[in-house]
Parts: sequence; C-alpha cells; structure tokens
Amino acid sequence: MSTPPTLQSLLQEAMSEVPALARHLLNATQTVLEARTEHFPLRQPWRRIRAHFLQDFEAALMPLLQSASEGKNPLQQGPKKSLGLDALSLVDERQAQQDVALAHVIQAVEDQCRPELHQLGNFFAALRGTARPLKRENPLHPALFAQALLLAMSSVELEPQERYGLMRAAAAPMAQELLRIYTQLCTRLRAAELSHLVTSHAARVQDVDAAHRFALASRQSQPATLDGLARRVQEHNTRPAGMGAQAKTPGQPPVFSPKSGPDMLSRLYDQILADPRLLAPLKALLARLQVAVVRLSRSDTSLLHRQDHPTWALLNRVAAHGMAFERADDEQFQAFLRAMDAEVKMLVDAPLPTAALFEQSLARVDAQLSKEAQQRSERSAAALAALEREQMRKQWMDLLREQIRAQTADAPLGRKLRHFLQTAWLEVIVQAMVLHGRESAAAMQRIEWVDELLDSLQSPTDEAARQALRQRLPGLIEGLRSGCDAIALPDEQREPVLHELMLQHGRLLRGQSALGEGDTVPQALADAQAQRELSQQELLQRLLNERESQLPEHWAHTRVDRGELPTVPVQQFDQEDQRAALAAIKTWMDSVHIGTWYHLFVQSQWLTAQAAWISENQQYYLFIGQDADARHSLTRAALEQLLANGLITALDETSLLQRAVDTLMQDLNPSD
Repeated sequence: MSTPPTLQSLLQEAMSEVPALARHLLNATQTVLEARTEHFPLRQPWRRIRAHFLQDFEAALMPLLQSASEGKNPLQQGPKKSLGLDALSLVDERQAQQDVALAHVIQAVEDQCRPELHQLGNFFAALRGTARPLKRENPLHPALFAQALLLAMSSVELEPQERYGLMRAAAAPMAQELLRIYTQLCTRLRAAELSHLVTSHAARVQDVDAAHRFALASRQSQPATLDGLARRVQEHNTRPAGMGAQAKTPGQPPVFSPKSGPDMLSRLYDQILADPRLLAPLKALLARLQVAVVRLSRSDTSLLHRQDHPTWALLNRVAAHGMAFERADDEQFQAFLRAMDAEVKMLVDAPLPTAALFEQSLARVDAQLSKEAQQRSERSAAALAALEREQMRKQWMDLLREQIRAQTADAPLGRKLRHFLQTAWLEVIVQAMVLHGRESAAAMQRIEWVDELLDSLQSPTDEAARQALRQRLPGLIEGLRSGCDAIALPDEQREPVLHELMLQHGRLLRGQSALGEGDTVPQALADAQAQRELSQQELLQRLLNERESQLPEHWAHTRVDRGELPTVPVQQFDQEDQRAALAAIKTWMDSVHIGTWYHLFVQSQWLTAQAAWISENQQYYLFIGQDADARHSLTRAALEQLLANGLITALDETSLLQRAVDTLMQDLNPSD
C-alpha cells in the first residue's frame, strides 16, 4: 500500500520538476519570441538572459519552495523594526510595472489551472485544519513561480518595459507547464482516495449558492436600480400564475400597494443578509438595524427609490469596512462592532427614525474610521512626509540656489564665505526642509540666518551700532556651527569659513570696510554699481547691443536625454478612448480617501489594506494592512499603474446595496 501524500511529499515532487519546468520555459519562451514580429524588440534582451536562464530560474525557485516546505510564506515580508525614513520603501511607477508583470503571469496560470488550484488549495487547507481555504494555503501557488521568473529575468540590467514584455511572453509557457505539474499532483491525491478532502473541505452550501447567485448578477451588462427593482417586484406580485408581466406605460413610476413596499424591502434586505462576503457577526448587526430601516420606510417613500439615500450609504459603509476582515475574532473587527452597537441602538430606539438620523450616524462612522486610520499611520506619517519631501530635494536646491545667488549678488562677502553660502549652507537649509517641512521653524531659522549674516556685514554707522554688532556675533557663530553640525560638515571645510568671517567682522569693528584691500570686489557687485551709474539712454543702448541668447544653440548641439524631459506625445491625447481613460483614472484617484479599505497587488502579492495617509499634493499614499506593521507607501503614478491594470479596487467599489439589487433582479426574472 502506497504512503498517503503529505505536504512535504508533494513539495518534494514539485521540486523534482523544477529542472523540467526551467527547460520548458527556456524553449517555449524562445519559440514565442520568434513566432511574432511584435516581439522583435525583445529578442536582444532575451539573448542576454537566455545563456544563464536555467541556472538563474532554478536558483530563484528552489529557495522559495524550500521555505514553503518549512511552513513559511516565502513571499511575505517581515515587519520593519524601524519606521524611520531609511526603513520605508516607496513603490514607484517602476515597481508598479513590475507588479503588473507578476500579476499577468499569475492570472495566466490561474485561468489555465483553476480546477487544479482549487483542489490543491482545499487539500492543503485540510492538512492544516483551516476552516476556510485561502489562496495562500497552497504553498505551490502561482505567485511563487511568478516571483522566481521575475528574479531570473532580473539577472541582467534591463529597461522596465523590456522585462515587462519578457514576463508577458513567458506567461503562457509557464501556465502550460504548471498545468502539467498541478494535474500530476492532483492525480496522486485522487489515487490516494483523498477526493473527499480535495472536493468538499470547508464547503458551505448556503454560502456557495449565494456566491453563485451574486456572481450571476454581477454579469449583467448594466447594474440594476431601485426603481427598476420596484417595477419588477410589483410585476411579480400582481402577475397571475402562468401569465407574463402586466403591461405598463413606459416611464411610469411604480405604485406600491400596501403589500408591495414591505415585500420589496423584505426581499432586498434578505439579499443583503445573504451576501457571502459578510462575516456572521456583521450580518447579525445589520439584521438588528433592519428594524429601524423598516420603520423609516413607512414614512420615507424615497428609501425604496434613492440608492444614494443615507440609509443605504450607512449600510454600504459598514459592510465595506467589515469586509476587510477575514476572521470574526479579529480584535480590530470586534472593536468596530462594539462601536456600531451604539449607533444601531440609537437608530432602533429613536421614536421616529429619519433620513437625517441615518446621515448623522454615517458622518460619525466616517469620522471615526478616518480618525482610527490616521492614528494607525502616526508611527510612520512623519517619516513618510519626509520621504515625500525627499523627492523635492533637487527642486528645492535649484530654487534656493538661485535665491541665495540673487540675495548675495552685491553683498560684501569673502570668497570662501560666498562659496559656503551657495553650497554647504544651501544643503543645511534643504536638509531642514526635508526633515521638518518647508515652512518649519527649523527651515525658517536656517533661512533667516542668511539675512542676519548679510546684515552683520554692513558697516556700522556709529559706536552704538558697533556694540550691537559685537553682541550679535556669538549667536551668529553658534547658528553657523549648528547648521554645519546638522549636515556633518567636516572641520576642514567649516573652519576656513569661520576664520574669514572673523576677519571681516574684525575690520568692521575697527571702522573699516568688510572687504580688505586685497579682496576682489564680486563681479555681481561691480556690475550692480556700474548699472546704477548708467543713464536711462545708456541702459537702453546696452539692451539693444546685447548678443542674442545662446539657448537655442545649446539645445541644437548638446546631447539631451529626451526621455527625461517632462513631455507627453501629442498623439496620445488625440484619441477619445485615451481621454476617457485618463478622466476615469483621475475620477477614481480623487475618490481615494482615508479610512477606506482596498484590495491591491503590491510587491508580488495581493493584500487588503486601508488608506491611512495621503500627502498634501496627493502624490504619495500610505496603506496599512490589518497588521499595523504591514505598511505600504506608493506614489500616485504607481497607483495609476495598478488601477489601469485592474490590480486595485475599493472594497465598496460595488456596494452592498447594488449587489443585493442585482441579485434580486436576477431572481425575479420573468420565468420565476
């Protein structure tokens, strides 16, 4: 009698197939690239990878499988021990494009191997005693193989678009070979008479039926409306047995009989409570709220016509937040239920429920969820804000450099001191802006120091002014030393500046000019003095005689990386569908708000995370998972990449009410 398969034995069998999988990928990808002319640009980068692909793929995949055999999640990133600036990683557009490539491979495998993945997932879940099989229960899930493929494709430096194209080309060969491996493993399970684990583990008939009906409803070309549902319910209630629906005048609003309104609401609420995505405690909470909803429907006829009614908005918000949790015993989920208990009690106990009461409750729930999300982001919000400001460093450097040059153009500065202000002190100011904020007290203090320095180099008019200058000097020198310490400027770079400054102040205190006889008058200062001496006629003549700008010559003869220029091909915006797509992306991005939960594919895996922080210019976003240490910061461009490829969705993208309306319309078809 053969030994029953175990997690370890199945993983060992999968490991033995790795060389064959690598060879198949090598040969089949080569065939795909040669078969289609559109893949011609990818042949050169593939030649650079091909020579070492077998070794690189096996070297990437085997440690992942070994880690899975030890019961670990090889794709899970450990929690960060520090939440400082250096510990945060920002998912930018390049990383997002990499995630899109991974998702494409994973989707190709799942589409090809869906039954086999379902069977293996149930089997591994049964071995671990998990009551509800999830994708991650399968240690041989497609994401693991996709990650190994990405690592092999990263063995040489490629442009992101080239790597993306090669991943897409290898997706179908990967799916074909994994289908063979998965089928072979499932055959072993059936031969061992473990089909009861493969097919029925964690099966919940009611939920499966509900999920199937919801899936059918979601395939409707147009989402149903409450008005459309009202007409269908009335037709269903008034139609004689065996007869078709009664004819109605087009556009005529539904007229509810005393029975039809409550019947529709009852049917609708039954569908809401049957939603398979809701955990049992959340269904119980919504069931208690039904009492207030029914009482409201008796006095507010708009409830069964308006999908934007505050009542439905509250149910949608509560359901969307609750769907972020996988376990009913999650402490954060339990805290949410306790907070909602008070809201439900207030609405149920109200003498006369009104839309205004539901709207006030919705506002409190939104405010509470937003507050909690912001509290969860406090540990890293400051560092993330600094990370955002870090992206502005070059821009701030360029802007301040021009400002300081203009400010010091005609100032009596020594050569070392002038160079210091335009280099080292510029870094001091920008560093304070990055760490503490552009308008922070620290940044303002560094900027004001420049004003104090320039003022201290003006010749005192009398003895009292010299005494005032003498008293200001210790603070001025201390400010200079403090700024140098902030950027760890070496002593050999700061001491010559201090010495020159001391000499200049010494001359001023002795009644001399700030610049000595041997000092060169700054060219800008000389130009400014000469400018003041010119008459208006001379100025006009100088302008007329100035040489033509050399800027066109620079662009004509200098090698320029046009890929770095902030331009967009005009033809990209000539297409109506492109404009519509960009408008849709902008609309969706503008709808992202703190407190909402999202499913998104980030750094090689799907996760559920809450928007917890958005930068002031809406260019950087922080998402936090159920585990507060699972933090993911993304740029706006990265989010747009995920959105355009279907790799991010809000949990309330299709509302609880809309799913119930669609499903009830599906049930109330003319044949029922």
